[in-house]
Amino acid sequence: MSRLESRLGVLCLLLAVLLGCSESIPNFHESNNPQRLSEWNLFALSQEELIPSEASLVFTPANQLFTDYAHKLRTLWIPNESQAQLVNNEINYPVGTILTKTFYYPTDLEGNLLRQTSTNSSSIDLANNKLIETRLLIKRSQGWEAFPYVWNDDQTEAFLRVAGASTKFNLKSDKGSLEFVYFVPNENQCSGCHVTKHPDGKMHPLGAIASQLASAYANNQNQNENLVKMGWLDRAPDAKTPKSWKDEAASTQDRAQAYLNINCGHCHNPDGAADTSALILDGSHNAAINRGVCKTPVAAGGGAGDMLYSIVPGAPDRSILLYRMESSEPDEMMPELGRSLIHSEGIALIKQWIREMPGSCPN
Repeated sequence: MSRLESRLGVLCLLLAVLLGCSESIPNFHESNNPQRLSEWNLFALSQEELIPSEASLVFTPANQLFTDYAHKLRTLWIPNESQAQLVNNEINYPVGTILTKTFYYPTDLEGNLLRQTSTNSSSIDLANNKLIETRLLIKRSQGWEAFPYVWNDDQTEAFLRVAGASTKFNLKSDKGSLEFVYFVPNENQCSGCHVTKHPDGKMHPLGAIASQLASAYANNQNQNENLVKMGWLDRAPDAKTPKSWKDEAASTQDRAQAYLNINCGHCHNPDGAADTSALILDGSHNAAINRGVCKTPVAAGGGAGDMLYSIVPGAPDRSILLYRMESSEPDEMMPELGRSLIHSEGIALIKQWIREMPGSCPN
């Protein structure tokens, strides 16, 4: 290589950094865990914008986990010459796959966090938003690993925080201001909630499973079909477009099941962390009692609120499930991770679902 070519190469590299070029290829680290998010090369960052690498795919699951009204930008990257395989109608991602989820909040002119309806976006405008954290799910040879990266106050870098972190915020809305503590989960908590076991015996990343990607993200195109067109998936699954809990045209039953599946099903499933409770909320229950109808708690302690059953048809105010969803006490609240605030929209839906439920329980 001539000296001129060498200088041109350095100049091009500098221009790419200065211009925030997003065409760079992400870096897969098989063993070491970089302390800086930038070392993964997943985003281009400027003073104005956070842009995912063009080598990545921005995606949105049909149903999203509630996290204190935070907005989320999700990306998926599969290395060149690698391909995910469809196994039992679910996606088995290859080694080297990187999933990211960046949490952020809209802000006003004074920098206050705002509670606003989340919208799909392929980048984050830093003039009107504040970055909080970016979580990574990495498929290594030994399986999935999770890493939480917390953004600094200057919004110039995110740093690995394996032990998690917490920050106090005020969230403004037309209903007033909510003070809360935003918790970044530790490395093990990330894996425990976002990697779930499926009937094929393999572990899959929650949110990037075939059933959730059967929804449309852009141009009304099925996201699974997009993966096939890109060569990242060997064939499209038979999965139908899932019900969304936000779809008011759907039945209350379907909406409630979709909400409980995404917010509770990662623990409350036959192989999850809450399997001993016998409360199954991922949609795989075989009887009404499995989803909590007239079911007495196994060991809820004070979390039962002096109530007898997880769900009492027609009586949301006597149902433990709703009581725990409405609580913000650490030893009572459900989900126990990922939120400090109460999700008023989700509460309203589950109340309506229980209120419309036929039947009764023994006194």
